[in-house]
Amino acid sequence: MQYVIAGIILILILFLIGVLSRKKYYTEIDRYEAWKVDIMNRPIPEELSKVKQLNMTGQTEKLFEGWRQGWDEIVAVQLPDIEELLFDAEEFTDKFRFKKTKETLAKIDRVLTETETKIDKILQELNELVGSEEKNREEIEFLQEEYRGSKKQLLAYRHTYGQAAKKIEAVLDTLAKEIEQFNELTDQGNYLDAREIVLNLGQEMKAIAYKMESIPKLTADCENILPSQLSELEAGFTEMKEQGYILEHIEVEKEVNALNETLAGFTAHLQSLEVEEVEEGLQEIKSKVEMLYDLLEKEVHARHFVLQYKDETTEGLIKAKEENDDIQYEVNLVQQGYHLHESDLKAPQELQKNIIQLSKRHELVMNKVENNKTAYTTLSDELKEIRNALEVLNGEQSEFALFLQNLRKDELTTREKIAELKKKTAEASRMIAKSNVPGLPADYDDLLNEVHRKIEQVNASLTEKPLNMKFIQETLLEAADTVDHFYNKTRELIENVVLSEKIIQYGNRYRSRYSTVREGLQAAEEAFRQYDYRKALEEAATTIEKVEPGALKKIEKMINLEEH
Repeated sequence: MQYVIAGIILILILFLIGVLSRKKYYTEIDRYEAWKVDIMNRPIPEELSKVKQLNMTGQTEKLFEGWRQGWDEIVAVQLPDIEELLFDAEEFTDKFRFKKTKETLAKIDRVLTETETKIDKILQELNELVGSEEKNREEIEFLQEEYRGSKKQLLAYRHTYGQAAKKIEAVLDTLAKEIEQFNELTDQGNYLDAREIVLNLGQEMKAIAYKMESIPKLTADCENILPSQLSELEAGFTEMKEQGYILEHIEVEKEVNALNETLAGFTAHLQSLEVEEVEEGLQEIKSKVEMLYDLLEKEVHARHFVLQYKDETTEGLIKAKEENDDIQYEVNLVQQGYHLHESDLKAPQELQKNIIQLSKRHELVMNKVENNKTAYTTLSDELKEIRNALEVLNGEQSEFALFLQNLRKDELTTREKIAELKKKTAEASRMIAKSNVPGLPADYDDLLNEVHRKIEQVNASLTEKPLNMKFIQETLLEAADTVDHFYNKTRELIENVVLSEKIIQYGNRYRSRYSTVREGLQAAEEAFRQYDYRKALEEAATTIEKVEPGALKKIEKMINLEEH
């Protein structure tokens, strides 16, 4: 019984699958049927009728026949075949022969796809033909107008083209023949071939128009403007040589001859309508002419510079020598009163050597100026180097002279600083006296002795002859550090005395109640009697803070209020 039920269920499942599959294939058949109807309704005949408005001869007639036959084949053969295949597919589906249905639908899809491709090709070629006819008609009118304009321009301004006029006329004649060829192809219905003629005509007309516009100007450059500029350049060169300029290094005459030969060659290029080559060549010539003018101009500026600054440089070197003599004399004087390092003693001698070297170089420049055998640009460069070196040397001499002046100033400053250190030391002593300090620690007395020793050491170094200012300044710095330390130590000592006394007095209120306070304050008082005020402060503050946290800040605040 179970097997029977299982069999029935299996049959029902298979039947259900079959029904669903058949429904799916019916949907596919309907889709292909709609595709076929869509192709049948395409307005191909209407599109083909557009061609009939053209000249139905030659290429157009041949293409039209091919498209018409292609469409007839689709309507008369391929679509009926599709209809039969759709019928077969439907029949196979009714009988649950799904494999056959699938094969038939695949064949239908292939045929319909091929049909779509064929229709797309027909429409593309058709639109290309019709579009070519429209574009040809629009563009040929413009090109013919351009042609007529170029022809008129040649007739009216033939003299401006020189020998190139014959070549231009030949090109225009060739363009006229192409226009005639275009008209013949159009009359014959060969619109696509005519389209190629129009495209070529457009490029050729553009090229000849550009050349006709450029040749008169280029001819003027080659035959008049640039030859005139070269003549002016050569005349200027000759005039400068007569004025005494040394210009062999520029070789203007050689360059001008070469450029004139190049210009003469450009005439042949223009006769052959080789405009681009001439444009590039003329640009190179203009750049070379400009470069030659720049070189001549540099010579003029260089001569002006040399004549303007040669005497001034002589005076500058003489002045530098005089200043160096003054410095050496000053060194001899300063050396009697101050100790100078070996490098300081050698500095004026090194500067003197540099002055001698610069003077020799300048003398050579002056001789070359007198002999007039050297280009001024070379002399100008040399003179600029000498002047720059002289400027550096003057700066070094001024700096060294200032160094010598500062030695005396440093001595006076040191003596003033010693007086300030003594005053600061005395002020610290007065602070101690006014504060009624019971006694002074041993290390404080040692520090005071060190202060006196350092100050005396600076005083002693100022009595030596010659003075060694470097050693004096180092000693002065040590003394100043020692005095600053002593002054700060004094203030700290006084503050410790006052604060420790106040804390001990404040702590007496707890002495009878707390044995730890009594012992701590006794230790603080013992340190105070031994003049160890820092230890006394630490003992007293630690003791009181244990029984009354924050007491130290309260006491400090009270002291500040009393002082103010």
